[in-house]
Amino acid sequence: MTVDPKLNKLYTLRKQALLGGGKERIDTQHKKGKLTARERIDLLLDEGSFVELDMFVRHRCKDFGLDRESYPGDGVVTGYGTIDGRKMFVFSQDFTIFGGSLSESYAKKICKIMDLALKVGAPVIGINDSGGARIQEGVDSLGGYAEIFLRNTLCSGVIPQISIVAGPCAGGAVYSPAITDFIFMVKNTSYMFVTGPNVVKTVTHETVSFEDLGGAATHSSKSGVAHFACDDEIKAFDTVRQLLSYVPLNNIDDPPFLETTDPIDRVEEELNSLVPHNPNKPYDMKEIIRRIVDDGNFFEIQSGWAQNIVIGFARLGGFSVGIVANQPAVLAGVLDIDSSCKAGRFIRFCDCFSIPIITFVDVPGFLPGTSQEFGGIIKHGAKLLYAYCEATVPKITVITRKAYGGAYDVMSSKHIRGDINLAWPSAELAVMGPKGAVEIIFKKEIATAKDPEKALNEKLESFIKEFANPYKAAERGYLDDVIEPKFTRPNLIRALQILETKSEVNPRKKHGNIPL
Repeated sequence: MTVDPKLNKLYTLRKQALLGGGKERIDTQHKKGKLTARERIDLLLDEGSFVELDMFVRHRCKDFGLDRESYPGDGVVTGYGTIDGRKMFVFSQDFTIFGGSLSESYAKKICKIMDLALKVGAPVIGINDSGGARIQEGVDSLGGYAEIFLRNTLCSGVIPQISIVAGPCAGGAVYSPAITDFIFMVKNTSYMFVTGPNVVKTVTHETVSFEDLGGAATHSSKSGVAHFACDDEIKAFDTVRQLLSYVPLNNIDDPPFLETTDPIDRVEEELNSLVPHNPNKPYDMKEIIRRIVDDGNFFEIQSGWAQNIVIGFARLGGFSVGIVANQPAVLAGVLDIDSSCKAGRFIRFCDCFSIPIITFVDVPGFLPGTSQEFGGIIKHGAKLLYAYCEATVPKITVITRKAYGGAYDVMSSKHIRGDINLAWPSAELAVMGPKGAVEIIFKKEIATAKDPEKALNEKLESFIKEFANPYKAAERGYLDDVIEPKFTRPNLIRALQILETKSEVNPRKKHGNIPL
């Protein structure tokens, strides 16, 4: 049987493209504990769903001998497929071809699928494993990065963007993942930094390893750059799929609704006793969240960074919700620079994509100290305030214990357009804690009393009885209801149901000027 030479050429080119940089380089990739670009896509997307685009694209550089070395695909695999049957666009950098370095043609491939994703209204997932700009192409390569950054910015808030860093991501390349909504890193094989260890040593005389400077542990616990640090690539892909189950395809689509067998009217008796009577005793807010949400499933984000605040996704009565909660088990749940930035960006993501926000409040205030003030806690705390004020999605708040000072205002209070604001009987809404308030209000009386300590305790007891409760706020309508803790789940679900058709529009403007 005669083989059509035209078909034979197609088969040959496809086979060559599928080999990437060749078997030897693929073996090297595997020895490093890393998968190839196409293996990663196959594990991420639904089986057999991937459709590749631009398989035959090659670079056009003729300098420095590159005219003698060319591969179909040119170092990045691009296309589309599905995750759980939902449309997704993906690009996967191929380290076996020129170390995954970015050329002009390579950048155009990525830009093409980003443009297509924006037209179609589907998420973009980028798998990063690259040595950076292709030096031989000079400014053409740099221009390619800028084209990608522009599209990251234009896509922001329109379609979800996810970055998986599965290898090196350094220099200017880091700014594409930084603009995207969520960053996943793989422990021990991925790293991100603007300048590497050698440059750091030259400029600042610091000696630091690749892992300590920009590894997954560093960025998930110290810098807050990464949202997830996964044990291996397979875990990273599974976690991405899990995240996407809570998120709509675009900003006009509804978040995925999932029928639940967890009763909507479920009563959780243990909630009545989870908050300690001693206001200074910590407890785990995540335990409260898990007892309220559907089937106890809470998908936490940035669990290793700014642990005094908790963020993540869950479902309530099938509705996808974003959860923001002070964590009294860490730093008493105070707000500081990192926690404000962490929660503020998450709130803005939820608002972009019509995901209701549930806020659990137990906050004694903002963290005092020179390091916070010099670091700009005023500016950074304002980011969190701005995010809540700006958000027009359904906002439901539950105050479990303390809500003091400006932190009360910031944490989705009624005054900044909280839709449904609830409190438990253990809630305390005040400018400050009872002891501090009494010492200021009754300073003169206590100082002149025969027994100042006794006078302080008497005033304190009276103040706590009168003001350390949620009822003054409820009298003024700042709380919509004070509820028994065990009924929190049905109350939240009913609130979500009534707010499902909420419509609120901010004043017309090009955009606000968030205090960056």
